[in-house]
Amino acid sequence: MDRIKKQINWGDSFRLGVTGKGVGVAVLDTGVCLHADLDGRVAAFCDVVRGRSEPYDDNSHGTHVCGIIGGNGAASDGRFQGMAPECRLICVKVLDKKGNGYASDVLAGLKWVREHREEYGIRIVNISVGSFSRKVMHEDSVLVRGVDAAWDEGLVMVIAAGNQGPRAMSITTPGISRKVITVGSSDDDQAVTVMGNRMVDYSGRGPTAACILKPDIVAPGSRIVSCSNQPQKYQIKSGTSMSTPLVSGAIALLLEKYPQMTNKEVKLHLRERAVDLGLPHNQQGWGLLDVKRLLADSI
Repeated sequence: MDRIKKQINWGDSFRLGVTGKGVGVAVLDTGVCLHADLDGRVAAFCDVVRGRSEPYDDNSHGTHVCGIIGGNGAASDGRFQGMAPECRLICVKVLDKKGNGYASDVLAGLKWVREHREEYGIRIVNISVGSFSRKVMHEDSVLVRGVDAAWDEGLVMVIAAGNQGPRAMSITTPGISRKVITVGSSDDDQAVTVMGNRMVDYSGRGPTAACILKPDIVAPGSRIVSCSNQPQKYQIKSGTSMSTPLVSGAIALLLEKYPQMTNKEVKLHLRERAVDLGLPHNQQGWGLLDVKRLLADSI
């Protein structure tokens, strides 16, 4: 099946009876443009990088991620609808206009999310950001400790596996955390352009340096259509940054249906309902995200 078409089918959440309504998803990224598809649902914006108060995205990566999670398709007559089109988006700018950033800014963004989680009903944190520096590739790094602390407070942490594959031990930090839900790409066999570089088999593979099997789950990440930082326009991006919000959006649907689920229960549910692709665990995790199976009362 065409991967973009599959994304749209998964995004047709109204047929599944849930839309993510009432579920807050925090997105730590390059910011957000108030695209037509996100109109009225950006509940809060925090700019760690420049301290501005009004939402903006001088890169477009963050807006693309937000559209995958919760775009309602308004600018495309519903064609490019996101996973949870009625969820609440809380956007934290931790990366600059080039998509680069500091661990300290990510940690500051996480601190802000933790302080405001009750105010905005934040249940999920999407981090399509990762570092492959030797300084942070261990479980005691500040980034891993930061996401682990948020997980321990009950937030569902959904983190990209990174685009450093296909060799082993190529999961980026903080996706190496054993607690969080680490997302790889299910269709990285396609040659795509990621951050200006032509790549194939790009999705990060485990195990981690601590011999933890990763990623946890995979979803499409190649040539995904979503919102651009131009209010009415769309663009195509690729990478595990795109796979990750598909999973975050699916979890928003799950938490609307089962609001009492804990983050540990969410993780176990994903494991039980994933579709085995027959690939090594350190490539596919538990398998492919399947939203209908995820939300089904029984399988």
